[in-house]
Amino acid sequence: MPELPDIAAYIIALESRIVGQPIEHIRLASPFLLRTVEPPLSSVEGRVVRELRRIGKRIAIGLEADLWLVLHLMIAGRLHWRISGAKLAGRNQLAAFDFPNGSLVLTEAGAKRRASLHLFQGEQSLRDVDPGGIDVFASDLESFQAALTVENRTLKRALTDPRIVSGIGNAYSDEILHAAQLSPIMLTRKLTPAEWERLLAATRAVLQRWIDQLKSEAQAKFPEKVTAFRKDMAVHGKFGQPCPRCGEKIQRIRYADNETNYCAQCQTGGKVLADRGLSRLLGADWPRSLDELEALKRR
Repeated sequence: MPELPDIAAYIIALESRIVGQPIEHIRLASPFLLRTVEPPLSSVEGRVVRELRRIGKRIAIGLEADLWLVLHLMIAGRLHWRISGAKLAGRNQLAAFDFPNGSLVLTEAGAKRRASLHLFQGEQSLRDVDPGGIDVFASDLESFQAALTVENRTLKRALTDPRIVSGIGNAYSDEILHAAQLSPIMLTRKLTPAEWERLLAATRAVLQRWIDQLKSEAQAKFPEKVTAFRKDMAVHGKFGQPCPRCGEKIQRIRYADNETNYCAQCQTGGKVLADRGLSRLLGADWPRSLDELEALKRR
């Protein structure tokens, strides 16, 4: 699932291509993509794009007349920049947003259709779709700690809950916890003051590193192959490979449709977290699917 650094890369790539340009036409190949009926989708045609925003893991395209197209790519949705009027060929191509200088094409791999498109009018409607998680770059240590301890959750769950922290998912939470040398199953109310400082610093450093890297790549070329598994990552997707810090093999925990990667030597005092008790803990702490996790909203 595209997370904060990936969404930032998409936005930097799109800003130079569509801001100041009118949407000539929106073509939908899947009727299930559009989740709103008012305003009608035809009302955006001819409207000029004024700005782009990130709302959690969503991309918001701001148009004239205070209209907002909001894309949520979910797990397998991806964006591609094609020649203007590019045909939608194949079952994975769901929509095209046509501009004078090119077409933004939305694809989604797999049989399930999780990606969504909403059309809203007005800032209030836009705010209503925000799950409410904090921006770690705009938060101090006190507010960061307060947000993560509203409920006594595992660190993995707290970091990836969109109501708590904005834009972090499975991949970057693994990288953050490895950088902070903290166990993914440590409960938030058990952290020491020093561990809180380490966690906030690691969260900012990991996200900023990947934001900078992916935005730099996106300025040179549209990010066609967004992935949660990058060769320069420390632990995510690295099961069985050596930890870049200590050299021990990376371990993993599987539960529902999630996977957590970690280094036992660096993060859990040498303990391998792979027993039935752990499965029960994660089962109680996590939604049954990533869809359920993404659907969470602040009460």
